Formats: sequence, C-alpha cells, structure tokens
Amino acid sequence: MTPLAPRAALTAVPPEPAAERLLHEADRLIGFARGSVHPSGGFAMLDNTGSPQLDEPVHTWQTCRMTHVFAIAALLGDDDAPALVDHGLRALEGRLRDDEHGGWFASVDANGPAGSTKEAYSHAFVVLAAASATVLGRPGARELLDEALAVLGERFWDDDRGAMADVWDRTWTDLEPYRGANANMHTVEALLAASDATGDDQWRRRALRITELLIHGSAREHGWRLPEHYDESWRPVPEYNTDDRAHAFRPYGVTPGHLLEWSRLCLHLRAALGDSAPDWLVDDARALFATAIRDGWAVDGQDGFVYTVDFGGSPVVRQRLHWVLAEGLGAASALVRATGDDEYDEWYRRWWAYADRHLLDREHGSWHHELDPQNRPSSGTWSGKPDVYHALQATLIPLLPLSPTLVAALAQS
Repeated sequence: MTPLAPRAALTAVPPEPAAERLLHEADRLIGFARGSVHPSGGFAMLDNTGSPQLDEPVHTWQTCRMTHVFAIAALLGDDDAPALVDHGLRALEGRLRDDEHGGWFASVDANGPAGSTKEAYSHAFVVLAAASATVLGRPGARELLDEALAVLGERFWDDDRGAMADVWDRTWTDLEPYRGANANMHTVEALLAASDATGDDQWRRRALRITELLIHGSAREHGWRLPEHYDESWRPVPEYNTDDRAHAFRPYGVTPGHLLEWSRLCLHLRAALGDSAPDWLVDDARALFATAIRDGWAVDGQDGFVYTVDFGGSPVVRQRLHWVLAEGLGAASALVRATGDDEYDEWYRRWWAYADRHLLDREHGSWHHELDPQNRPSSGTWSGKPDVYHALQATLIPLLPLSPTLVAALAQS
C-alpha cells in the first residue's frame, strides 16, 4: 500500500487533531479495509483482526461502502486503490446485480442470491459507490450511476410524499408496507453525491424533500426525537421492533447516532443548495445535535453514546457503537463551520479523546465496532469490524468543505 501523504490543501476544522494526525488515522483504516476483498467478487465482512469472512454472504451495502472507501483512498494517493474500486464495480455489474428483474440483490453467496429482496438502503449505497467511482473516472461508473438512479427513481421514490419506500420482493411485485428513516437518510447522502458527480441539481432538490418530511416535519413534531419507523402512509409506528430492541438496522425507539448523522447531512445539504437553502436547515441541525447529546451521551454514568433511547429519552440499548461516535465527530466539525460556535469545537475535542481512549484498536486495526456500557469491547448488535466507512469519513469530514460531498471535494483539493 502506498502511504497517504499530507495534502497541503487539507486543514483540520476544528484544528485538533491536526490534519497530519487525521490522515494518519485514515491511512490506518484504509490498510485494514484492504483485507475485505472477496475472491468471488465484492467485499467481505471483516472480523476483529481484519480477516475476511468468506463463508458469509457478500452484501450489496457492504460492497458499496468499501468501493466508496477505496475511491477515497485513490484520491488520497493510494496507487493500488483504483483497482479495488474496479473490483467493487465488477461485483455491482455482475454477481450482485439482478439481470432478470433489474436492481440489486441484498446479498449473494456461492449459490446465488442469499437475500433476494430489493432494499432502498442497499440501492442508496449503489448510488453512493457509483457516484464516487464516477468522480474518480473509473470505466463503467457513470453508466452504473445512471442505472442506479433510474432504479431508485422508478422503484422506490414516492413523489407524492417526497420520500423513499423501503423493501420490494425480487420481482418488484410486493412492496413491504414499512417505511423507514434510515434508508431515506442514506438516500440523502447518496443523492448529494450523485448531484456532485453528475452536475444535476434535481438530486439535491429531492434530498431536500426527504429532509423536509423527516426532519423539519417528523423530528420537529416529536421534540427532535426522530421516529425511525413508519407505516405505508408515513404514520410513525413507535412500538416497532419492541421485541428486537437491538436490531442492527431497525432498532426500537430513537437512535441518537442518526440524529447526529442527520444533523451533519442538514449542513451538507444547506451548503450544496447555497442561496436557495431554507433557513431551517441550520436550526434543525442544532436541535438534532442537542437532542442526541441530551438523550444519548453519558446518560448512564459512563462516557459514550447509548445506542437507543425510548420516546421519553430513557436509555434502551446501552451498548456503545463506534459509528455513533464517528457521526458525532462529523456533525460537530460541520457545526463549527456552519455556526462558528465554540461549543461544537469542545464536543469535537472531547469525542476524539474518547475515541483515542476506547475505540481505536491499535493492536488489531480499525475501531472496535461495539463497546459494552463500561466501554469494554463487546459484540451483540455487531460482530467483528465489518467496514471502515463511518470511521474513515470521520477523519476526513473535518478536512474538507461542507460542499461538495467528500469524494468530489477531495478530487478538487
């Protein structure tokens, strides 16, 4: 692997940790990610030591995240990374793609589709991966992006509501009545990247519609505790998964980490829209951030964000997941730039100190993906260290402007 060199155009905001230290951590994470290459195509989940789990299915969302990661690595100067991006693209054009019915399987194994449903969550990541590869100029990437955007629009987008449906069966015959905030959140991220990759502003406008429905609408109406789960008419279902409260993708209750992620996305969207951005985006970002801290940070006597809370703000799942802290770092650095408020700088420094103390695994690599309530490495919600997407972005968001999106900004730096 080619070591990543500090780039003169990258300056940390807030200023600590310094750009060199952030890039060193990015280098370490990318090195860990290289172990995920699956010889049959796509990228495998990684265990705690960085070994690929080759007997497990290859997931579309995972392959897309790693393709995005290696696009970032290429723009940071890793000479081997473009070939890894192409490896991901081949899987998205091949074994993960449903040539018969269109779209992408949720997962595949040696026998073919392991998860044959068509998920908005996975399809959003196809858009993100293809957009990143398009910015990098990889062969076939723009065609893949155009196809993914067409599937997203034709199969998942509900123009009446301004949001995405969630899960179809393989043949696009039966649509699950469930509607979810998580898939829509990652669609906002993907559409902003697609707009930067294509120059088409319609994707930013669509991202704004989603954000207006879920954040300026539902989150604001519920005291900034965003309901994650809805029925087909977009009515909140507050008791959803009450019997499976630690679900990795659809947990019961409110997820403070998603409040932080939405806070950051509001600010990226505001910067992307420029003069046409509504004033409420920054106010909503502040409110989401404040609610995540009030309900989620150190609420049980130990530092760290709890995974979920109920609609009264009481902790439900007290495990600490690495991605929540990573999104806190991104949101805090974005709010410093958007508001100039020193409070966000203080949280940013405090959370990096926590990450250094508890999350960074200097023995085996990457970050511990889950800690117990006493901040000891644990598993339950997650097993192993599947990918580096959240942690890597946390090292780079403070080095780049709020718009364009991360890969496009790196390409311009």
